[in-house]
Amino acid sequence: MQATAYTYDPASRTGSVLLDDGSPLSFDAAAFEAGGLRLLRPGQRVRIETDGDGAEGRITLVTLQTL
Repeated sequence: MQATAYTYDPASRTGSVLLDDGSPLSFDAAAFEAGGLRLLRPGQRVRIETDGDGAEGRITLVTLQTL
């Protein structure tokens, strides 16, 4: 699923994304680290994997969206 990075705290490695319908969804450090990223800027397009659907899901992976 695709989303847009909304917030990111480099100290805790946590943040949130906005789904394409505008719903916010938070991610924890484990999800961020699973994607192998070192930094995330608000506005970047990301690919996420979740357990569950939409805003009810829990993000398990955050990585950059590639073509």
